Amino acid sequence: MLRTRFESIGAYTPTTVRSTEDLTAELTVPKSLDLERITGIRNRRVYDSHPDRYESSFDLALRAIDDCLQHSGYAVDELDVIISASITRTRGAGIFCYAPSFAVMLGRSIGADAARCFDVSNACAGMFTGVMVLDRMIRAGVVRNGLVVSGEQITPIAETAAREISQPYDPQFASLTVGDAAAAVVLDGRGDDDDELHYVELMTAADGAEHCLGMPSDRTGGMAMYTDNRAMQNEARYQQAINRLADFLADTGRSWESEKFDYWIHHQFSGPAIGYISDLTERHFGTPMPQALNVLHDYGNTASTSHFLVLHEHLAQQKIPKGSKILMCPAASGIVSGYLAATISRLEA
Repeated sequence: MLRTRFESIGAYTPTTVRSTEDLTAELTVPKSLDLERITGIRNRRVYDSHPDRYESSFDLALRAIDDCLQHSGYAVDELDVIISASITRTRGAGIFCYAPSFAVMLGRSIGADAARCFDVSNACAGMFTGVMVLDRMIRAGVVRNGLVVSGEQITPIAETAAREISQPYDPQFASLTVGDAAAAVVLDGRGDDDDELHYVELMTAADGAEHCLGMPSDRTGGMAMYTDNRAMQNEARYQQAINRLADFLADTGRSWESEKFDYWIHHQFSGPAIGYISDLTERHFGTPMPQALNVLHDYGNTASTSHFLVLHEHLAQQKIPKGSKILMCPAASGIVSGYLAATISRLEA
């Protein structure tokens, strides 16, 4: 059987930095919640909105692809498939694209004329979904390699929230945590003991689908996100994901101890919540957890790109030793949970 691996990784973040303090200062209601304290997010990157330099989802994605291919052994015309996983699909100010697919437009723009192109959509687990599909395609021998990319120009929901939040506990508060970013990865079937994507699995608990919804605002016309954090982020939800991981390990003849994870990466939505998930997981398995890698303090919640931005930034800072085994745990509205395990040695950023 072919062994898949992460062959290369790329990312891009806008240069404009906006602090949580500056964002919450725009609220018209008294600040009853210390957003930085309860999330750990101090700053986020925000797209350039100048007409001559406008950074849409498409522009962000192109920059991440360029960065990824600069570190890849594959030329553009050697890519077999391109999968776009963006939640936001803007191409120009106020232009949200549904057709043709974002992947088709990206492929044409970079000259990947021979590549199969399609989109996947799974909220903040979008890149995980793209990686899972591509992993299966490579293992099945359908393709030799491929690229998964997401460009998220998602801070417009924070702009809407700042205008519209009208009560101390408001369903748009989670929108204030987001930041803009793009990420891309190339996978192929040349994995070995030093570089391998061991497994990637996802689970959706559809009964929570209504707890986080993105849609146009019916008040000011901007894009908005409405989240019931109390229903979505709680011990029962976290425990459900932990139980599924435990069942998977047991069903495949593995254990937490045998996996020997060096690091793990969670969705970058709240530092204290990530710590709480770690405590629950440690209690469940009865053993200390690996070191958590985070960038939420400086970048916020970058939606579907968050795990891969964390991986990219720590590789760029040479903080992940060669041969490290990493566990990535998605969390997305749907409600989606899961796990991706990979050993990384040659990956650079």
